[in-house]
Amino acid sequence: MKLLVTNDDGVHAPGLLALAAALGELGEVWVVAPEREQSAQSHAFTLHKPLRVTEVGERRIALSGTPADCSYAAIHGLVPRPDLVVSGINRGANLGSDVHYSGTVAAAREAVLQGVPAIAASLYIRGGQDEMQFERAAAIVRDLASTAIRKGLPDGTLLNVNVPNGDVVHGVRPTVLGRRRYTAQVEERQDPRGRRYVWIGGAPIGDEPIADSDVEWARRDWATVTPLHIDPTARTFLEALDGWL
Repeated sequence: MKLLVTNDDGVHAPGLLALAAALGELGEVWVVAPEREQSAQSHAFTLHKPLRVTEVGERRIALSGTPADCSYAAIHGLVPRPDLVVSGINRGANLGSDVHYSGTVAAAREAVLQGVPAIAASLYIRGGQDEMQFERAAAIVRDLASTAIRKGLPDGTLLNVNVPNGDVVHGVRPTVLGRRRYTAQVEERQDPRGRRYVWIGGAPIGDEPIADSDVEWARRDWATVTPLHIDPTARTFLEALDGWL
């Protein structure tokens, strides 16, 4: 059994190291991860420059690209083809709407697009929490990965996992995606030479209440598992759309 571990926090991130160590109980683990942090890169690919490959340890490679680059390159020959890809453990939650921006989730999604089952894993951190409990989260992800290997995942489906960072985790629950809201922020400034630039991206301002969502259950100190499909077709709108045409 060969497992690939990747992430968007970078090849030296403690969450990745904890995950790789835990998954070592299930098989041969290879790491291919970005050489530096690539958070919020979503599914970006690097197509117009070479990707530098640096061996940073035994079966551990840093790639000068995005999380999706890492999955794609690893699956197609950079390392032995994996039986399962696990991306994470991200430092910070990927709940609800976050999955559209997350490099962690995109690395798992790319694996599924290439025919390899995958799991994305993140640590849900509340304000004021300084100690990151990656090892406990890694144990939960390892058990889930073991079950995924044994039972298999449906075609085109990945699992998005969020584990609360705290003293209490009541258990693991299947959930739907919630909806997180952020401030829309574009802050314009000037550099010392008088040229304009902007910072984008605002802080979270709340969540929409959705029953049985990952957002709701994570707040109650449950680890959440949300199945995501690579087909985003809005099938419920197809019939109405036909009336437009």
